[in-house]
Formats: sequence, C-alpha cells, structure tokens
Amino acid sequence: MGKNEKTPIIIDDVEYQYENMTEEQQIIVNHIADLERKLSAAKFNVDQLEVGKSAFVNMLTGSLKTEEQING
Repeated sequence: MGKNEKTPIIIDDVEYQYENMTEEQQIIVNHIADLERKLSAAKFNVDQLEVGKSAFVNMLTGSLKTEEQING
C-alpha cells in the first residue's frame, strides 16, 4: 500500500479506516485479528486430532476383529 492508502476495517457492514482509529481501538482490532488466527489454528488442530483418533479407533477395531477370527 502507498503512504496515503488506509486499511479498511468492516464492522457491521460499516467501513472504518484503521489509521483513523484511536490507539485503543487499534489495539482491540489487533487482538481480534490475533484471536481469529488462533481460532483458525485451533480448528485446524481439532481436525487433526479427530482424524488421529479415528485412525486409532480403526486400528483397534481391526485388531479386535483379527483377534476374534483367530480365537473364533
């Protein structure tokens, strides 16, 4: 962005300029952006954990079925 370009922040369909906000408002915007990144990362981690759990459940199920077939 050029020196005179401003960063738009849209809240409730109203556009605000980050550079025109007070320091406190800018800090709040930064917290919101950081929390959005953290939520996204947390959702990514939850997806990984769910897939990992599913894989282990499948492994256990397969092992139990194999054991049943052997022990009849």
